[in-house]
Amino acid sequence: MAMARVLVVSLGGTITMTQGGSAGIVPTLTAADLIRSVPGIEKVAEFEAISPMRLASASLPVDELIALAAMLRERLVAGASEPGTVDGAVVIQGTDTIEETAWLLDLLVGGDKPVVVTGAMRGPQAPGADGPANLLSAAIVAASPAAVGLGVTVVLNDQVHAARYVRKAHTALPSAFASPLAGPVGLVAEGRLSVFLRPPRTEPIAMPAHWRERPEAPVALLRMALGDDGRLLRALPALGYRGVVVEGMGAGHVPQDVAPLFDALAASVPVVLATRAHAGPAFTRTYGYPGSEIDLLGRGLIPGGALGGLKARVLLMLLLRAGQSGAPLAEAFAARAN
Repeated sequence: MAMARVLVVSLGGTITMTQGGSAGIVPTLTAADLIRSVPGIEKVAEFEAISPMRLASASLPVDELIALAAMLRERLVAGASEPGTVDGAVVIQGTDTIEETAWLLDLLVGGDKPVVVTGAMRGPQAPGADGPANLLSAAIVAASPAAVGLGVTVVLNDQVHAARYVRKAHTALPSAFASPLAGPVGLVAEGRLSVFLRPPRTEPIAMPAHWRERPEAPVALLRMALGDDGRLLRALPALGYRGVVVEGMGAGHVPQDVAPLFDALAASVPVVLATRAHAGPAFTRTYGYPGSEIDLLGRGLIPGGALGGLKARVLLMLLLRAGQSGAPLAEAFAARAN
């Protein structure tokens, strides 16, 4: 039986960082370097390695991630007999923004073949470096028939998380990632993937052929807090944002004196109501006081569903970049937010 063909794309991150002098670790290693560092990985699949970027994940350009999604779609979704087609892909990057990148790819790539995003919490020169084990587990998932149809996943610490649910929950531990709404969807143990559940899938967002020529779609992310007087909301219209995501308190609430500010804002740009809570959906029909979710939705805000603010921002940004607006945008958002 032929081995699976897996494309490994390295964007940088801690997993690639070595000592750069007295100033700390910096991205240096390539995808090929990382593959060579993992004992036994050659038994998992045949690998193609590319390293289009060497960046900390906080600096990854969104346009380049959209282009990466298009490339992965071409390599994965094309006919199996076409040259260059692969059976799965592993994207290596820093863990700071891994939940955002994975969700972006999940929204754009489509198809059933596995796309796995991985990284490391410790650099390769640190005691107990976790990068090699994470890359091996990610490769096992990308090459596994059991991963077909899972959508984009994040694999670290032998746990497999769906892009829709995963969040970075710790700044230091190797077990830094969690999926509060659903738990991990699978586990890598004894060299194979076990799948526990399969998350719902939606149609990928169709980006226009000349999307780079379209205006950028900056989306602001604001978190409400006790005593907030709304001055940032007042400043937003002059800053050029094309959309806003508001993380409300609890189930999606803001101070009552701030609520009227959303009338004009939601009339000018799409505004999504999410929750700042670690888990759970933003409500739509329970609380009715000024500043509640019923009040805010009545002022024109879009329900954020089960997405946290970070993922709601990515979804809104992509829909705007794809040319969506008005009611069709709200419908497309709702179809992917719950």
